[in-house]
Amino acid sequence: MSVEDQARDAILGARAELVELSHFVHAHPELGYEEFESAQAVAAVLEKAGFTLERGVADLPTAFRATYGTGSLHLVFCAEYDALPDVGHACGHNIIAASSVGAGIGLAAVASELDLSVIVLGTPSEEGGGGKIDLLNAGFFDDVHAAMMVHPWPSDRLEAQCLAVDHFDVTFMGKEAHASAAPWEGLNALDALTISQVALALLRQQLAPGDQFHGFVKEGGSAANIIPSHVVGRFMARSVTSERLATLRERVNACFEAGALATGTMVRIEELGSAFSHMQSDPDILAHYRHAAESLGRSFEPDDAGVARPTISTDMANVSLAVPSIHPLLAIPTNGAVNHQPEFSRACVTEAADQAVLDGALALSLTAIGVARDPALRQRLLLRS
Repeated sequence: MSVEDQARDAILGARAELVELSHFVHAHPELGYEEFESAQAVAAVLEKAGFTLERGVADLPTAFRATYGTGSLHLVFCAEYDALPDVGHACGHNIIAASSVGAGIGLAAVASELDLSVIVLGTPSEEGGGGKIDLLNAGFFDDVHAAMMVHPWPSDRLEAQCLAVDHFDVTFMGKEAHASAAPWEGLNALDALTISQVALALLRQQLAPGDQFHGFVKEGGSAANIIPSHVVGRFMARSVTSERLATLRERVNACFEAGALATGTMVRIEELGSAFSHMQSDPDILAHYRHAAESLGRSFEPDDAGVARPTISTDMANVSLAVPSIHPLLAIPTNGAVNHQPEFSRACVTEAADQAVLDGALALSLTAIGVARDPALRQRLLLRS
């Protein structure tokens, strides 16, 4: 039996567990760094499959490393399982987790034959915190030769345009006053944020392609007849490279400083989590992924037609600058919904989504087999050690 058939049989043999895992994670949405039930469920399936588990790695209670085999080529599958506020698993991390677990199980079946060490990393808080960056900084990618994952999307794409992104809170501090009797005694923090948002809106007309920012008012005051003294907005800024993002942030920060200056309030900008970088997909690994996905009936017509890549941000991008990586998009039928909508969340536990779990696992494991059996690519990856 070929190694491809061995891996496929192992994955199909675990089909029921993988689908059950996807549905469990979806039914228990937990925010970043708080994914206790999900992380335990994902790790438990791997432990049952014979992986050696290290829980709570990098001082993160919901991160883990699962390893199988002692081969010379070290390949990692990244499992995400954090959810979004309000809309739950509207980015399909339940599918990501189950497909990475399935890929690990499939590759473990042929690890000794291909001289592989198979690693599945449980990576918390992709939605803003940056668990992969925490693991990267703690050295958990130091001995890794390649890293892979798939991400649900309304269409199959080889890669997205992953923008560098900062997450930050902006707090304006003013002075309360009676809004009718003596408003002149107050310093209006909400006015400061309003002026800042007008400045940001005007700045948009001069943004370079790929530059973005967006946010919402997290705290906007306590009563209509009290001049707001404490207002908080949560924002993200993105650009095509980390260097350009730094330049964009100078202009964005100036808009907030202008709001404070105009109103006589104070402003504090607090960075949240880690800054996400831009991404560089490894073209040779990506070529193996394309071959594997197409063998399963997947198609990349939008890529071939030159359709613009969707813009997203992910902490997998930081990994890609340190380790050869891929982060392709895996299609699930969504009836027109896009990621981060409630309708997308519902699409992540359909029969088609369950098939995507299997397709993702099969595509990743077959990609890894292709990488392991590609002499030139394997040598290039090993020389990174």
